[in-house]
Amino acid sequence: MTFDCVLAAWTAHESELRGYLISRLADRDSAEDLLHEVFLRAMAEGRRFCELSEPRAWLFRVARNALVDSTRRRRPSAELPANLPAPEADAPEPVDALAECLERTLATLAAPDQDVLRRCDLEHMPQARYAELHELGLPAVKARLRRARLRLRARLEQRCRVGFDETGRVCCHQPAEHPSWGPRG
Repeated sequence: MTFDCVLAAWTAHESELRGYLISRLADRDSAEDLLHEVFLRAMAEGRRFCELSEPRAWLFRVARNALVDSTRRRRPSAELPANLPAPEADAPEPVDALAECLERTLATLAAPDQDVLRRCDLEHMPQARYAELHELGLPAVKARLRRARLRLRARLEQRCRVGFDETGRVCCHQPAEHPSWGPRG
C-alpha cells in the first residue's frame, strides 16, 4: 500500500520532529498543530513520498517551511490609516529616475568594468558563464564585479548625487550638470 512507507517514515521520525518544533516554538500546542500539518503533507505526497531517498530530510524541510509560514502569519501588523494619501500615479520611483544617470555614468567606467557590470548585473548572465567566456576563474570574476560595483557606486554618488534611505536603497538623486552630457531631460 502507498501509505505504508509514509507511516514507516513517520513512526521513525515523529518524536524527533516534535522535539524540533517544540524547541523552535516554545508552545507545545502550536508545535502539535504544525506536526499534524507535516503529516498531512507527507500523506498528500503519497507515491512520490515513497520514492524519496531521504524521507527524514524531506520531513524536516517541510517542518521548517511550515514553521516559517506560521511565524509569518503571527507577525504583528498594523492597519494603514484611512486618510493616507495614495501615491501619485505619474510620479516615477526614484530608482527608476536614476536610469539615465546610471547609463551615462556606466559609460565613464573602464571597458572591463562596463562589460562585467552590463553582462552580470544588467543582462543577468551567471558569473560562472562570464568566467567561462572570458577564460577566468569564478573567484576572479566575483572580485572584478565587486570592484566594478564599488567604482560605479562612487561615481554615482559623485555624478548623480545619489541618496540612500535607512535601508540602503536609493531614495533620491540629483544629477550634476556636466558639459559632456549635453542638456538634461
